[in-house]
Amino acid sequence: MARIGVLALQGSVIEHMKMLHLLHDVEAIEVKTKDDFQKIDGIILPGGESTTIGKLLRDFDLFDLLKSRIENGMPVWGTCAGMILLAKEIVDDEPHLAVMDIKVRRNAYGRQIDSFSRKAVIPQISIEPIDLIFIRAPWIEEAKDNVDVLCMVDGHIVAARQNNMLVTSFHPELTNNLTPHRYFVSMVKN
Repeated sequence: MARIGVLALQGSVIEHMKMLHLLHDVEAIEVKTKDDFQKIDGIILPGGESTTIGKLLRDFDLFDLLKSRIENGMPVWGTCAGMILLAKEIVDDEPHLAVMDIKVRRNAYGRQIDSFSRKAVIPQISIEPIDLIFIRAPWIEEAKDNVDVLCMVDGHIVAARQNNMLVTSFHPELTNNLTPHRYFVSMVKN
């Protein structure tokens, strides 16, 4: 059984937890303390407000532990704000964890009112089209050669993977499709 944590400081924690609870081979754990990190095999950094989550990681003294676990191979999936937290570069801002070889533009698709959804096939994740929900979403402006681009929308990278790190600028937790969460679980199990 895979023990998947969801960083539970701010953001779409409940939505990710609900998706994980629907999977039979997963124990879902809210991660709020250093002790919680001892219980997990992989972690989801949810959508929310990246600056707030970054500050709370430091306030709760979780920043260095999370960064170290990721650098030592723990699987991590950053959705929306989580993608921003993982990026080594952020356009017009300072990076947070700076572990993934991507350059991200925050709120690239505009404000809340500019939110939208699309359907796309992401072959590494699903052979069927999945719903991609973008809310004040970032996109990846640059990805180094060691980063696998998984999906593009309107010429912009919206999903990528580098070794143990997966990022999506969209919110799979706001759909009824468990496929992206199953994909992450398979990353954790492997």
